[in-house]
Amino acid sequence: MENPVVMLNLKEIQIQNIDHLGIVAGMVDAIGLVEIINDLIGEEKGEKVSPGHAVKAMILNGLGFVSQPLYMFAKFFETIPCEHLIGAGVKPEYLNDDKLGRVMDKLFIKGLDTIFLVIALNAAKKFNVSLSSSHLDSSSIHVHGEYKSILPEVIFENPTAPETEKIEESAKKCPKQISITHGYSRDHRPDLKQFIIELICSGDGDIPIFLKSASGNQVDSSCFGPG
Repeated sequence: MENPVVMLNLKEIQIQNIDHLGIVAGMVDAIGLVEIINDLIGEEKGEKVSPGHAVKAMILNGLGFVSQPLYMFAKFFETIPCEHLIGAGVKPEYLNDDKLGRVMDKLFIKGLDTIFLVIALNAAKKFNVSLSSSHLDSSSIHVHGEYKSILPEVIFENPTAPETEKIEESAKKCPKQISITHGYSRDHRPDLKQFIIELICSGDGDIPIFLKSASGNQVDSSCFGPG
């Protein structure tokens, strides 16, 4: 019996490169990042792209060979198979700066350190990373220029909440911001303002488990406890 011959119309074939982003997308899916983000900050009825898929898109853009700034974000995904890498129904034009901005607001309100911890613990469980021992340290990052020490108070309201719940439950105030100020400089630039990054890694494989930014004058004992 002869094998059937399949004729392909080259005009109907579209070729797109995924480079290393296929591996990145696979790891994101393996640790369940999309589902975790959606569970933590919630989804809105009728939205075309969930918060979790938007975060996945940000990761792919950030780890691409040539990333794009926020206002050109959608253009980056026009050159790669967007639905294949991010999720069914996700089109480049849906990943606009308004959508990403709203998602980042929600992430900030929830608390980035909390979100990072939940994702890291889930990844450690998925890949059997032992957490019986850990390493902790902090680093100071100096900055140049002037920085406002106080941000305006921001209130986010849920327009879909019942009127009786809007005042009590739907209004969420912006979390307290860190202070970029002078402090003990680990990189020997006491003349410059700084902020602190606090990090805890697993003893098994040095996998980051906890990550948090802090004010430039914060001491380690306030986060890690007395030495």
